[in-house]
Amino acid sequence: KDANAALLSNFEVYQLLTDLKQQRKESGKTKQSSGQQNLNTIMYETLKYISKTPCRYQSPEIVREFLVAMKDHKLTK
Repeated sequence: KDANAALLSNFEVYQLLTDLKQQRKESGKTKQSSGQQNLNTIMYETLKYISKTPCRYQSPEIVREFLVAMKDHKLTK
């Protein structure tokens, strides 16, 4: 599949952002450019919003089970 055309679930975005946040904590603080500060703001705002949705409580198994259950319905994007 084309990696540029894939859709991400809220769970995947939440997991990615929390992983990036954890990596940044572990790597320590360094001076950042204005572009990096803008990216940090976008990440913070997105994580703040998405943390209030049910995806916070999901797991890969739950998402997989949902996709399997919906497969028979042959839904399109």
